[in-house]
Amino acid sequence: MKKGVLILILSLFVVMSFSGCTPSTDNTNENEAPAEDPIVIGFSMADLRVERWQRDRDLFMEKAEELGASVVFVSADLDSDVQETQAENLILQGVDVIVIVAHDGEKAAAIVEKAHDAGIKVIAYDRLIKNSDLDYYISFDNVKVGEYEAQGVVDVVSSGDFAYLGGSPTDNNAFLVKEGSFNVLQPKIDSGDINLVLDVFNDGWKSEEAYRQLKAYLDEHKTLDAVVAANDGTALGAVQALKEFGLDGKVPVSGQDASLGACQMIVEGKQTVTVYKPLKSIADKAAEMAVAVAKGEAVETNQVVNNGKIDVPSYLLDVVGVTKDNMMETVIKDGFQPYEEVYQNVPEAERPPK
Repeated sequence: MKKGVLILILSLFVVMSFSGCTPSTDNTNENEAPAEDPIVIGFSMADLRVERWQRDRDLFMEKAEELGASVVFVSADLDSDVQETQAENLILQGVDVIVIVAHDGEKAAAIVEKAHDAGIKVIAYDRLIKNSDLDYYISFDNVKVGEYEAQGVVDVVSSGDFAYLGGSPTDNNAFLVKEGSFNVLQPKIDSGDINLVLDVFNDGWKSEEAYRQLKAYLDEHKTLDAVVAANDGTALGAVQALKEFGLDGKVPVSGQDASLGACQMIVEGKQTVTVYKPLKSIADKAAEMAVAVAKGEAVETNQVVNNGKIDVPSYLLDVVGVTKDNMMETVIKDGFQPYEEVYQNVPEAERPPK
């Protein structure tokens, strides 16, 4: 009897299977919309060897994941050809949008073109991509960065022999920063108050190159009154060269990025000013823009920036000049750099209260 019942049950199961009535454990409501594919953002960086870019990467990825997107990250190690190849790979992977910190703002135009051929939009992060149909651009006000750098130095020494140590000629930001610095310096150069004895760019914004450039000048002339350095890396190279001539702490030096090393040099009196660019602000905003682009939603912008071909919808953030006097109210207060590490080389009795 039991055997007959078993055969009957199996027979019924076979009939149900062939008639499309197989019992299902899927409790999905037929009226529910199918789940959307997850958003994938390709994030291409020029380099990761500078502290600042490591922070950008981590903050961007954190925000993107918070917004429900995943990030495929690549770094080109300051090689434009590698960056283009990596971008091609991101395109082949079918990412929804590409965010790029371009090593070379001219050559990266090819990446924009290839991404568009695949129906993928591109956001330039912090560095403008020139002569392309770039979709969006997000950065800080780099002209203002340069103004803060030069003004911070001029506030200490307003005349004499000045050196300008610029950034990379492949980075459009280097020209914007220089424009800002010369908004401050040029009137004093024209009046004869400032004698510009060195004016150079630096491929890759490298500390060692800035050191070499300034040391070569000092080897011949032995003295200098001020250094306007385009970022904290070039500032570090400048301070190292000045030290060899007993000038560190005596000659004002500027920078940008509020790196830990620069903040330490500022409170120790070796660097005069840095420009603090709140990285969480740009990383969060860029992630929000990327997700909006991927979803086909409206993207918030506050300016347009011409890249030589089109006016690119852009979002520019403000910056803050930081000296020894306002270190606590800016970089430390925001948690950008830790109090203990910034002041680690300053005797406790000379540190400001927490």
